[in-house]
Amino acid sequence: MAEQLALDIPDNPKLAQNITHFARALRKAGLPIGTGRVVDAIRAVQAAGFTKKTDFYWTLHACFVNRPEHRTVFAQVFRLYWRDPRYLEHMMSMMLPAIRGVQEDRKADAAEKRAAEALLEGVERDLPEASEQEEETELEIDASQTASSEERLRSLDFEQMSTAEIAQAKRMLARLTLPVKPIESRRGQASHLGHRIDRARTLRAAMRQGGELRDIARLKPKPRWPNLVVLCDISGSMSQYSRMILHFLHTVSNAKGAGWAKVHAFTFGTRLTNITRHLQQRDVDAALAAAGAEAQDWEGGTRIGECLHAFNRDWSRRVMGQGAVVLLISDGLDRGDPDALGKEMERLHLSARRLIWLNPLLRWDGFAPKAHGVAAMLPHVDSFRAGHSIASLEGLAAVISKPDDMGEKARLMTALSGGTSA
Repeated sequence: MAEQLALDIPDNPKLAQNITHFARALRKAGLPIGTGRVVDAIRAVQAAGFTKKTDFYWTLHACFVNRPEHRTVFAQVFRLYWRDPRYLEHMMSMMLPAIRGVQEDRKADAAEKRAAEALLEGVERDLPEASEQEEETELEIDASQTASSEERLRSLDFEQMSTAEIAQAKRMLARLTLPVKPIESRRGQASHLGHRIDRARTLRAAMRQGGELRDIARLKPKPRWPNLVVLCDISGSMSQYSRMILHFLHTVSNAKGAGWAKVHAFTFGTRLTNITRHLQQRDVDAALAAAGAEAQDWEGGTRIGECLHAFNRDWSRRVMGQGAVVLLISDGLDRGDPDALGKEMERLHLSARRLIWLNPLLRWDGFAPKAHGVAAMLPHVDSFRAGHSIASLEGLAAVISKPDDMGEKARLMTALSGGTSA
């Protein structure tokens, strides 16, 4: 819970209006709050009152929070909206790191930036009642270059981004989707346009008509959704790319209606770590903090072959059913045995419906499969694409359901077979 600070009540309060604005900020931060809850919250505060500094917090908490992952978001929005006398300056220090004099010398807590974004949107109407002295201060932000800035960020390498650009890129990644087309299964569902005859349903209908066969019931293939399995390299050469891609994967894991049956995420460097349950948390800051604590080999060495062997041995049969699509995020720079790496890649490829490799090194025009690890892995993937920018992830979303998309694999396989590899 947020730090308990004294709650200052103005001389001429507009409590109902401020509770409404507070609920609106919570809704922007991701909490499912409708008009009915706002009305209930106003009535609850009116009925319960608040003689202690925690009474008001828990009254609103009881009305607006009904899931564990919403507690942190509620606490941060409450602190910024009601309790911090300089909450606007604090939010601006998080959203615009270049502003000096108000930036705090500490990292933002989980959900704090998310709360700040929710409150800054429409900040003029969402501010609590201000004093006359505060009304004399104006804070203007020139957003005329926002569109061009986002366009430039789409093609900018993750590793070349500044702190402010990384923050903006993460907000852009939170808006991306990774839709997938359903797979036609052998099971059928009733449809007048189906090509298969439903014998059982046809005979049951005939029995109800005294044995007279009037209509032919038909079936069409019942769609099912594949699993998405992500293997993300978090070694030293991949750390910055991995952090950004994990932000994107958190969005995919929590996106409703994206089409995936389930998203399984693993990190690997010197060992394999399953972070699936951490990415299922609704708050991105808390999810990635938990994933980072679980994976103890961040920015360490790389043992791709050994980690793929651990996945194929321990996890493949658990998560690769139902025609799973596998995303492998790695630069392929492995010093292990290339033959063993090739065998593990082959086994992974045979278990997957599609195996897509995202490699940040592909951003270079002169990239060639000279590294032994890249040469061993390349023949066993269905598609080989770049994964260094927002634009590359947008391109992945556009082609992930296209079975004929090979990315740069064909060109690089030609170079590999031509004797250009080391």
